[in-house]
Amino acid sequence: MTEIVKNDNPGAVPGNPNVEPPGAIPTPQTAPGVPGNPPKRIMGQSRGTLESIKELGTPAVPEVKSNIHCVTIVGQIEGHIILPGQNKTTKYEHVIPQLVAIEQSDEVEGVVLILNTVGGDVEAGLAIAEVVATMTKPTVTLVLGGGHSIGVPIAVSGRYSFIAPTASMTIHPIRLNGLVIGVPQTYEYLDKMQDRVIRFVTQHSRVTEECFRELMFRTGELARDIGTVMIGKDAVECGLIDEIGGIGQALEKLKQLIEENRQQKGVPLQ
Repeated sequence: MTEIVKNDNPGAVPGNPNVEPPGAIPTPQTAPGVPGNPPKRIMGQSRGTLESIKELGTPAVPEVKSNIHCVTIVGQIEGHIILPGQNKTTKYEHVIPQLVAIEQSDEVEGVVLILNTVGGDVEAGLAIAEVVATMTKPTVTLVLGGGHSIGVPIAVSGRYSFIAPTASMTIHPIRLNGLVIGVPQTYEYLDKMQDRVIRFVTQHSRVTEECFRELMFRTGELARDIGTVMIGKDAVECGLIDEIGGIGQALEKLKQLIEENRQQKGVPLQ
């Protein structure tokens, strides 16, 4: 004869030690650190926070969803020759794809370029300037610290340009270092390249060709060289840069250009 066992706890598995029998008093949970309990885990800084402190000197950088993209041109503009590792460089093969992606993006409506560069490769600098000048989206440039040499065409490539009161710009002829083979031919090539720079600057700023050439070939101002160093106010007075200002004025102007661009396209104002 089979014996029928009554199960008062249907959810329990016979022989399961993890299920307390009916009527049992629950085991009290003691505080961490009491013998028999695992120690409480102390949570430290996340890896991302530690990396931010190491790289940026701050635990968090404000993240703001914006329709304005910032592109920086800093250090020396690197072109076809890789510069030494200790040089702070801006690689044109990094900047140009970034600008192309901005031009195609529906979320980005304007670009602000911030310059603090000593110059660098002439063709690389002109290539960046040409891309900026031919973008359909509003662009504003801001020279902070310095916009020297081939940085000048980039500084004037936007729709509107600003320069900080203490920033400087060095204007000088194109120079070539190293061994030169075929001096007449090399000189003719450099002269044509120099004309390209002059033509671009005069077409994208208010400075005249006569004034820019005079600044480029002026003697007595630079040690062992010819050229001119211009501080913020001087660059505006000669028509090279549009206005003196900082990041606040640059962003305000860019927002104004974005609104004008929306009106031309018939986009409702936000």
